[in-house]
Amino acid sequence: MKKIAIAVLVLVAFTGSAFAADEISLPAKNGNVNFTHKKHQELLKDCKVCHEKAPGTIEGFGKDAAHKLCKGCHEVKKAGPVKCGECHKK
Repeated sequence: MKKIAIAVLVLVAFTGSAFAADEISLPAKNGNVNFTHKKHQELLKDCKVCHEKAPGTIEGFGKDAAHKLCKGCHEVKKAGPVKCGECHKK
């Protein structure tokens, strides 16, 4: 029974990342932000860079969190959009 429970947990963990949407459109007041999830998965390799606890939604995600997490990462890595119009498309 214990082996079955462990197998189910492992399956659930990997299923979440396998079925994650490739292109995500995040609605914003000044234009939607389109985010390529698969590209970020391939580049970062570690889901916990964005998803602190586990794969899935990002807890407390909104404007401030996106600017800190996403824009902040782009600035540190010197890669990706950092100007408003580069992310927000009307």
